[in-house]
Amino acid sequence: MLRPVLLAAAIAACLSMPLAATAAQPSAEVAKPTRNAATQALYALFDEEWERDMRESPEEASYRGDKRFNDRWTDMSMVAIQSRMDGDRKALQRLRAIDRKALSASDQLNYDVFAWDLEKAVERQKYREYLSPVGHSGGVQTAEGISEVLPFATTKDYRDWLARMRALPMVIEQNEALMREGAASGNTPPRVLMDRVTGQIQAQIVDDPTKSPFYKPFARFADTVPEPDRAALQTEAKQVIADTIVPAYRGFATFFANEYLPKTRTSIAATDLPDGKAYYDFVAGYFTTTDLSAEQIHQIGLKEVARIRAEMEKIKAEVGFKGNLAEFFQYLRTDPKFFYKTPQDLFTGYEAIAKRIDPQLVKVFKTIPRLPYGVRAIPDNIAPDTTTAYYQPGAVDGTRAGFYYVNLYKPEVRPKWEMMALSLHEAVPGHHFQFARGMELPDAPMFRRTAYFVAYGEGWGLYAERLGYDMGLYNDPYDRMGQLAYDMWRAVRLVVDTGMHSKGWSRDKAIAYFMDNSPKTRQDVVNEIDRYIGWPGQALAYKIGQLKISELREKASKQLGDRFDLREFNDAVLETGSVPLQALEARIDAWIAAKKG
Repeated sequence: MLRPVLLAAAIAACLSMPLAATAAQPSAEVAKPTRNAATQALYALFDEEWERDMRESPEEASYRGDKRFNDRWTDMSMVAIQSRMDGDRKALQRLRAIDRKALSASDQLNYDVFAWDLEKAVERQKYREYLSPVGHSGGVQTAEGISEVLPFATTKDYRDWLARMRALPMVIEQNEALMREGAASGNTPPRVLMDRVTGQIQAQIVDDPTKSPFYKPFARFADTVPEPDRAALQTEAKQVIADTIVPAYRGFATFFANEYLPKTRTSIAATDLPDGKAYYDFVAGYFTTTDLSAEQIHQIGLKEVARIRAEMEKIKAEVGFKGNLAEFFQYLRTDPKFFYKTPQDLFTGYEAIAKRIDPQLVKVFKTIPRLPYGVRAIPDNIAPDTTTAYYQPGAVDGTRAGFYYVNLYKPEVRPKWEMMALSLHEAVPGHHFQFARGMELPDAPMFRRTAYFVAYGEGWGLYAERLGYDMGLYNDPYDRMGQLAYDMWRAVRLVVDTGMHSKGWSRDKAIAYFMDNSPKTRQDVVNEIDRYIGWPGQALAYKIGQLKISELREKASKQLGDRFDLREFNDAVLETGSVPLQALEARIDAWIAAKKG
C-alpha cells in the first residue's frame, strides 16, 4: 500500500481537494508551443489548482518535495475548510466551461481524469469526513512523522521545522474543535480503534525533550549545516518541546480521554455514520473507480477466495504436509524456521530480496525508471499499529528517492514466506515503478504525473506480485504460498470490508474469516481488520484493480497472439499513468488496436 498520510489534517485537507490536483510543478513545464483557447484554459486551470493545493495543503507540498511551505501546517479551521470546498466547486465550474471537443485526444484524457476527481471531491463534501481528523493509523498525535520526508540539509530547513513545532498547539486546538463537532453530530470513529490512540498521544509526553519524536532531526546534522548553528538549534528544539509541544499534547490527552473517547461509537460499520449507507456506496465506488455494488463486490470476493484456496491445497500437497489447510496455516504461522530472530536480521532479509529482484526486471519491462529506491524501517512509535509495509514516493524533482518501509516490530510474527510477494508489491516492480514511471511521462501535465487512483495503483501492486512468476522468483514453494497468501489477503478484503460495512458483520467475525482463509499471523490480521474499519472501502480497490489489469493482459495476449510482448504490455499500462479503470481499459484497447495495425 501507499504510505498512510501521517497527519490526519493532511488527510482531511486532501479529501476536500481533487486528488488530480496534487501536482508538484506547474504544468507549464510541459506546455506545447501552440495551443488553442480551450487548451490554454485547461492548462491554466491545472496550474492554478496545483498552486492552490500546494498553498492550502503544506504537508502535501512537503511530500511532493516543494519546500516553500515547510514552516506551516494545513489550516483546519472551519473557515479554511469551507474555503477549500468552495474552491473545488469553482474549479469544477471552470472545467465544465471548457470545450472538451476542442482538445486533443491526450488532453481529453487529462480533462476526463481531472473532472472525475473534481466531481468526486465535490460529491464527498456532504459526508463531512473532516469531523474525524484523528485515526488509529495517523493524526495530529503522530504529526512528527512528516519529518521522514523533509530534507534537513540547511539551517533554514531546521528553522522551518521549529516553526512547525511552535505552530502545533494551534493544530491541536483546531483538531479538538472538529472532534467536538463530530461527537455532537454522531460522526466519530469506532472506539475499538480510538483506544489505540491513547498510547500514541502518551508517547509524545516526555520528560526528556531529546526523547521526543520531534527531536529526532536534531540528533544528527548533515555536513551542510554550519557547526556554529547546531548547538543553538538543539537548545531551541529542547525548549520548544518542553514549553510548547509536551504541554499541548498533555492537554490533548486530557481532552481525548475525558471528553472525546467516551463519545466515540461502539459500532464499526460505516453505515452507522450519518447517511452511512450512501457514504459507503460512495467510498466503494470512489476507491474501485467502478459502479459495482457492495453485494457484487462481496460475491467477487467469495469466488476469488474459493479459487485461491484450491491453489493453496496444491502447495500443501507439494510440500508433503499431511494435515488440513487450517493446520497448514498454523504451521506457517508458528514454525521457527519461517521467522528471523531479530529486527536487524529481518531488515537484512528485506534488503537481500530487493537486490534479488532488481536484475530480473528486464524480463518483464523494456523501460526501467530512473529514480532509485531504498529500504527503510517503519518508525518504532507507529510500527505496532501499522501494516506490514508501505511505500513512500520520491520527490518529483528527483531530490529524494522512493522508499520501501518495512515493519520490524515483533519479527517473530513476520514470516519469511511473505517477503518476496510483499517486496514485489511495495517496491519493484510495484509501487516504485508505478510512481517513478508516472513522474517520467513526457507530455502529461504534472497532476497526471503525480495522480494516485487506488484501484490503478494498488491493482498494479497486486498484479506486480504475480509478475514474480514471469521473473522466475517463485522457485521455492513457500514463496509461492506467500504469493497465494497475499492474493488471498486481497480477496478476503472484498468479503470482510463489505461484510462489516454493509452486511452487519462483527469485528470478531471478520477476524475469524480472515484467519480461516489466510496463513497471515494474528498480529497482521487484527491490524488489517482495524484498518478496514477505519478506512471503509479503500481495501476493495486492490483486488478489483488487479482483476482488471489481468483481464486486459489476457485480452491483449489473445488478440495479438505471437505479437504479444509482455514487456510492452506492462510498459503500456504504466505509460497510461494512474487513471480510473475505465480510462485504463480504453487506453489498452487502443494500444491493442495499434499493435494489430
